[in-house]
Amino acid sequence: MKKSQVSQLLRKLNLLYVADKMRFYVERFKHRDKNAAFKKAHPNVVLPPDYLIYESFLMDYDNYYNGGLKSAKWLVDIFKKYTTLEDKKVLDWGCGPGRIIRHLPTLMGQNSSFYGTDYNSKTIDWDTKNLKGFHFNNNTLEASLPYEENTFDIIYGISIFTHLSEKAHYEWYAELYRVLKPGGVMFLTMQGDNYRKKLTEDELISYNKGKIIIRGNVKEGHRTYSAFHPKGFVKNLFSNAEILDHLEFSSDTEDWVPQDMWVLKKR
Repeated sequence: MKKSQVSQLLRKLNLLYVADKMRFYVERFKHRDKNAAFKKAHPNVVLPPDYLIYESFLMDYDNYYNGGLKSAKWLVDIFKKYTTLEDKKVLDWGCGPGRIIRHLPTLMGQNSSFYGTDYNSKTIDWDTKNLKGFHFNNNTLEASLPYEENTFDIIYGISIFTHLSEKAHYEWYAELYRVLKPGGVMFLTMQGDNYRKKLTEDELISYNKGKIIIRGNVKEGHRTYSAFHPKGFVKNLFSNAEILDHLEFSSDTEDWVPQDMWVLKKR
């Protein structure tokens, strides 16, 4: 039985969250020596609780910190292609435990201001107490942010739409568009064509017709809730914006499937 079939079965039996929690303990045990070595080598690096790290990506301290730095550099390099970096207001939508945003002041300069928002109250509590010089907000799954219209020059969301319902896609995109300045740029990742190989036959038929694929039966917003995005659906979702680019990436390993990035400009 394929991994995707096992996942689907666990989802139908309402056991996927339990299985994912067990996977967390396995991953923490597997990385215990590596993580201990990282803490010894970097005693001044403030780290979130283990489960917050796991929820954000991998149960790996080096990947959280240095991998987060690498991702932040990659993201800033993409920003540079479409906007300047001076004196910007930047929003990390779905910031998690600060994996990327904590590195941005060093990479973009202190003249910009950085905001992070996330629906997980525990991760926002940790961010607020441990990452200084940022503006953090605890949102809910409801598409509502405490910012005025036309606030941000740059908004990015890395693997956030990938964990939302179809309805939430439209509601959250409208809210992000509202708080983006005219001429502002938005960077959003989706599980696009690279993920076709993970779909079931029935899902693939719908995907090829341009329909978003939702795997729910777990809490919306959690890492086990998944959405897959055909190009037609995404273009329709972003129809009121100027699509500056659609970046598709390849991978040399089966363990990591890269998401697409859509670059949008508010008209």
